[in-house]
Amino acid sequence: MKQFLLPHPADAHGVARLTGDDYRYLAKVRRLSEGDVFTARLPDGTETRALVQTVSSDAIVCECLAPVERMAGALLPPILLFQALPKGAKIDQIVRQAAEGGVAEIIPFVSAYTVPKLKGAEEAAGKINRWKRIVKEARQQSGSVVETRVREACTVDAVFSYWEAVAMRHKNPAGVLLHQEPLAASGGFHRCLAGNPDCVAAVVGPEGGFSPEEAERFVRAGFKPLVIGASVLRAETASVYAVAAIRILLLESAEWMLKTL
Repeated sequence: MKQFLLPHPADAHGVARLTGDDYRYLAKVRRLSEGDVFTARLPDGTETRALVQTVSSDAIVCECLAPVERMAGALLPPILLFQALPKGAKIDQIVRQAAEGGVAEIIPFVSAYTVPKLKGAEEAAGKINRWKRIVKEARQQSGSVVETRVREACTVDAVFSYWEAVAMRHKNPAGVLLHQEPLAASGGFHRCLAGNPDCVAAVVGPEGGFSPEEAERFVRAGFKPLVIGASVLRAETASVYAVAAIRILLLESAEWMLKTL
């Protein structure tokens, strides 16, 4: 279900005035007019219904109505995607698909076989801003309630430091390494996600995969190596495949874990 992410809280009277890209999206793309009601999500995550009061040539004013009450669904553990930078604009596609799939955090990084390299501060800031726009568009289109964050591209060393910090904040973190060659008997996604993990991270390499040294380092850090069937997937395919598999298994964990007892 489509939603609109309000860029700022409404005022004391529940009224929000939207201009710029937000105005163009609602007035030109969604074609909303006075009296229309649409689903909106406030910056604090609250879902509400918004009533369009006025539409001018450069602004749209809406009133936030009572919060929407929905039946609470299963609260899934956060999913993190450590994505080695692929060639060209493929990372934009990966960011979009990950946001649609409910990934909590995307951490791009440069690995041994990565073609793109880390950029200067100004160019890096530009990429972050573009990824934020992509995430917003993806969440509004898909209705994802997960606030997806994209970090600035970093080094492999920074990935391990960050994962160590994340793991320390959780009781039972789980990590999977999508690899092009079998490294160890992992038992597949089911075994990797058994034991009710409270945080799941997926690591996906670039077009050339990971170097033997990098793969060994991820395994030592506790990531379970997985090979998806007999096909070698493209980087942008492997990432969405991994996220989808993880999310589905987490959503259906109560059912499949009963069958393994």
